[in-house]
Amino acid sequence: MDSLNGRNVALLVLCLCACYALATEEGKEIPATKFGQNVAPTMTFLYCYSCGYRKAFEDYVGILGEKYPQMQVHGANYDPPGMNYYLSKIIFALKIMIIVSVVSSVSPFTFLGLNTPSWWSHLQANKIYACMMIFFLGNMLEGQLVSSGAFEITLNDVPVWSKIQTGRFPAPEVLFQIIDNQLQFTEKVQENPDFVK
Repeated sequence: MDSLNGRNVALLVLCLCACYALATEEGKEIPATKFGQNVAPTMTFLYCYSCGYRKAFEDYVGILGEKYPQMQVHGANYDPPGMNYYLSKIIFALKIMIIVSVVSSVSPFTFLGLNTPSWWSHLQANKIYACMMIFFLGNMLEGQLVSSGAFEITLNDVPVWSKIQTGRFPAPEVLFQIIDNQLQFTEKVQENPDFVK
């Protein structure tokens, strides 16, 4: 009776982990366009965090802060296109369920009425090694699915640069030219007179 109770608890933990992993995160809303409002222009960067583009974003924030001190700059992770995001969440849930099953010595095959395969017995005998390999393999697959290579830039909700389309980052001079062209009809943004070109 105790082993049945332990299995029920393990199954409950597996279900809770899976539900948590598949829960959708809050949607990221970009505010309404600001062309008609009396606020400073906003530049938004959507970048691929798993590609390591956060450092590039921080560099651009520093450069833009020097030249356009009134400009608001925001950054966020670019969600991968299509089903990749959901597949990565499913892989995360499976990874957690398998690790919990291995650690708790619960065989999912017995719940399904199947014979336990020999490789599962090997995982049970080498729990630390098995959990580490499952963790790292799962992370590798998740990382490949969410890597988009994106570095998308919008100014007042108008797209001004896409690394996905161009295949490269904008040079600071090119980005300054784009900003100046977009904001040439407004008096709100003025260059910092102390900025060295």
